[in-house]
Amino acid sequence: MSDAGDFFDLYSSLTPEEAAFRAEARTFAESLRPMLADAWEKAEFPQTIMDRFKATDFLFRMHPEVESGEPPYNPMFDGLLSMELARVDTSLSTFVGVQSGLAMGSIRFCGSEEQRREWLPRMRRWQLFGAFGLTEPDVGSAVAGGLTTTCKRSGDTWTLNGAKKWIGNATFADIVIIWARDLDDKQVKGFIVDTKTPGFSARKMEGKIALRITQNAEISLKDVQVPESRRLQNANSFADTARVLSATRAGVAWIAVGCATGAYERALAYAKERVQFGKHLAEFQLIQRMLVTMVGHLTAIQGMALRVSRMQQDGKSRDEHTSLAKQYCAARCREIVALARESMGGNGILLEYDVARYFADAEAIYSYEGTNEVNTLIVGRALTGKGAFV
Repeated sequence: MSDAGDFFDLYSSLTPEEAAFRAEARTFAESLRPMLADAWEKAEFPQTIMDRFKATDFLFRMHPEVESGEPPYNPMFDGLLSMELARVDTSLSTFVGVQSGLAMGSIRFCGSEEQRREWLPRMRRWQLFGAFGLTEPDVGSAVAGGLTTTCKRSGDTWTLNGAKKWIGNATFADIVIIWARDLDDKQVKGFIVDTKTPGFSARKMEGKIALRITQNAEISLKDVQVPESRRLQNANSFADTARVLSATRAGVAWIAVGCATGAYERALAYAKERVQFGKHLAEFQLIQRMLVTMVGHLTAIQGMALRVSRMQQDGKSRDEHTSLAKQYCAARCREIVALARESMGGNGILLEYDVARYFADAEAIYSYEGTNEVNTLIVGRALTGKGAFV
């Protein structure tokens, strides 16, 4: 497997099983590449791509014992899959991240044993598509204390009212994890909401310049009735929601690595092929400087992503570790894709050269799963012992 982006041979530290998983993920992702420029331009997630995912066993291997109660989870497999998918298109990794990390993760972390057994096996087989409803039209980074979607219990039924925004996969999901504030105790609770429930609606968001293949939706909840059996039994405050977000932030760090890798590899290949003034671009000092800066940033974020996944495997990862990984990797990714686009001149904004997609999608990576600023403050609190959020 060609690894033009692995300048320090960091992936040689993978186990044979991890290396094989990564190779399979790359082969699968590359098989989808021919469809992506058209899908990106049309802002569609083609059914053929969804069907291809259904035929894979990646989620089986990431969640190997999901049907036996308390499922172990393989963060390295998750990260490697996210990286290889994002190396081809960020929306592919976002699609899997919503299903496996946010939706399944909510049930895995916050559901009862019965709920895990009921929902996770079908989601692992792609028999059910899931989404994660936290962000709201007027509340993004402030969801910890400002969530406006409400829930109220009456007997064994909960009534949900509110709205959500930016919810990936929601236009075709079978279930959405909805986070709402209890009107009685004011605590945040989570619910497994069937998208066919009366009062639930999802409308595709239009006009995005990034993650165009990802199907984000605005959700409306009008007196949606959810049984107590669908309330996540171990989600009793926003601290439980935060557990899910902390786990998935490492995956977003890997997405940043993948997006940056794809952009760098494309820019490097272009520099070796493109001739100007009678020379290949690769022979110009300024282009070489751009490539060196890109590969330096890329090597740094590869090392950070690998380390944070190992820490997750060993049970040593804390919120500040995943937050720093997401914050730093996303920031460096943004710089790498900008240099890649610049090095390719006008062709850098054409879809046929791929870098335009990476350049646009890096803006979404920079903002989702905790903005750069919020993740900075999480790390800053850990360093100083002082919260500076307000």
